[in-house]
Amino acid sequence: MRVLLTNDDGINATGLRVLRTALLEVPGVDLQVVAPDGNRSATARSITTRRPLWVEEFDFGDGGAFGYAIDGTPVDCVRLANMELVEPGWTPELVVSGINHGSNIGDDITYSGTVAAALEGIVLGFPGIAVSQQSNARELDFRQSAEFDFRIAAEFTARLVAELEVVPMPPETLLNINVPGCEPDGVAVARLGKRVYTDELVLVEEELGRKRYRVYGEASVTPGEEGTDIAALAAGQIAITPLHLDLTHHGGIPALTAHNLDRLLNDPVELGSTPER
Repeated sequence: MRVLLTNDDGINATGLRVLRTALLEVPGVDLQVVAPDGNRSATARSITTRRPLWVEEFDFGDGGAFGYAIDGTPVDCVRLANMELVEPGWTPELVVSGINHGSNIGDDITYSGTVAAALEGIVLGFPGIAVSQQSNARELDFRQSAEFDFRIAAEFTARLVAELEVVPMPPETLLNINVPGCEPDGVAVARLGKRVYTDELVLVEEELGRKRYRVYGEASVTPGEEGTDIAALAAGQIAITPLHLDLTHHGGIPALTAHNLDRLLNDPVELGSTPER
């Protein structure tokens, strides 16, 4: 199996290096690494379109194959690998993104470059796995301590990749994995939770007619509803959430269709009136 390893923390990040070592031990895996040349956290699904991209070979210093460092986003990395950047004829059959330094749970996945890279695999027609590690401080928001232990996350992911052909993954789906910053108490397949942030606009300094603000505050540290990835991580479990790209609210289609929106093409609209259906 041809596996692309990438991340959003940069090609020199410890999480990627530990996961690379574990994946190299999986029989039958042809592993290649294409990752950003520096930290690209919270870049989501952004791509680079207004300038050429620099690509540089990266030596991991262990005698193994070189990786490729790109001065773009995680999604750029997946796209270039799929365009045979590594070598002619080599395209991914699976993209593994991580291990991220810090969890990616709940609403935060829409900001995450880690999840976005795995999601790009879905867009291009192959499955993806996004892996994130909570720090040893066990925080539930985006802040991270300096201490991480990636060993369990790497070993778990490698074992999952080894038996991916029999894992019941629906088509066009990625697995978002979050590992707690402790010895896991089992694995929970969970839905996304709801994050509540106490953001506030704090003026930091002002000079020459411009102002500098600090915007982002702390997240709620409560585990939230049962059955969510947030609750699972708070309980010390590995949280796995299947994700897909279709953001359509399918239940809303019949209601909007019945509203007869065709009339807005021609009929004058009287504000405050109730349209006929």
